[in-house]
Amino acid sequence: MGFSAADAFASGMDRADVDVDDLLKVILGLVIVWLLLEILGVVLDLTFALLDALPMLLAVAIIVLIALRLTDRL
Repeated sequence: MGFSAADAFASGMDRADVDVDDLLKVILGLVIVWLLLEILGVVLDLTFALLDALPMLLAVAIIVLIALRLTDRL
């Protein structure tokens, strides 16, 4: 059950009766959510890039450990 235009008029409420400050708060909230989603996307991209590079980093670590072992530095 919704309100009709007559109900809104009878209550003294109008669609254009919204303060500018309230609209600015809504826009600010939406921009903050948008920026947080962008930051989350960048963090996830970096995380997946590091996870993709993990096997190569593991291979380099193994090579370094074997080289250190063979040169008696480990």
